[in-house]
Amino acid sequence: MAPTDRRATAGSRIRLGLIGDNIKRSRSPDLHRLAGRLCGLDVSYDLFVPRDMGKSFDAAFEACRDSGVHGVNVTYPYKEIAVAKAVVGDDATRRIGAINTVVFEAAGPLGHNTDHSGFIAAYRDLFGAMQPGKVALIGAGGVGKAVAFGLAALGAETLTIVDVDKAKAGALARSIAAVHGDAIATMISDDVRATVPGADGIVNCTPLGMIGQPGSAVPADLLGPQRWAFEAVYTPVDTLFKKTAEAAGLKVLSGYELFFHQGVDAFRIFTGQAPTDLSELRRLLAETPTH
Repeated sequence: MAPTDRRATAGSRIRLGLIGDNIKRSRSPDLHRLAGRLCGLDVSYDLFVPRDMGKSFDAAFEACRDSGVHGVNVTYPYKEIAVAKAVVGDDATRRIGAINTVVFEAAGPLGHNTDHSGFIAAYRDLFGAMQPGKVALIGAGGVGKAVAFGLAALGAETLTIVDVDKAKAGALARSIAAVHGDAIATMISDDVRATVPGADGIVNCTPLGMIGQPGSAVPADLLGPQRWAFEAVYTPVDTLFKKTAEAAGLKVLSGYELFFHQGVDAFRIFTGQAPTDLSELRRLLAETPTH
């Protein structure tokens, strides 16, 4: 995913934002403002909640574009809808069918998916060269699509996509097969209990666990035989799924790590720059009070 051609220069003012529901406690404003400070840029970052604006997603998106916002991140539940609003320059993102980063260029909005690149970076950062093995991925929505392609790129042996909407799960499985062929076996299911016990890794890409949607997509009694888990939700970081997976002995990749890595990738796309010291960005984020 190449960064925008427009490299921001020192002192430049960059207006960014996030479009989504239930985003009041998002750390994205902090991450991008701090990254801007480390790069010598004056970055503002605002939250845009369509229903609070009295607008549809399309109208909120267009309001951002027309008001001079340089770029926006897009989060739940609009990542798949946003694809129709932007030109997607690479085939991999087109096949994923969801975007989370949009740059408003003179020629029109350009769409990217940093959930995909961010997941791969976060996985390697925590697990190193460990192979994903047999994976049960729960949730075939916007983030689920990006993570599924990431797991295929990481060399997962098999991927079972679990979703109550089997048509959606099937469409994702076919998209992965079109890119990766026989390199990964893909299956679909609508039954968590039939799928999770035999997996090496469990991935939650549903909104269950986030603020306003309590619970877990995986019953605690199914956890234990697996090696690892990934929780896509990061507000809060310590979801019920994350805590029960850790208590069962699994090594858990948190949604915060996806948030961090996809955010760095998005910032690079927005500005053409990135902080050279990511540990310093992590430190500053940890020291910044949450909303």
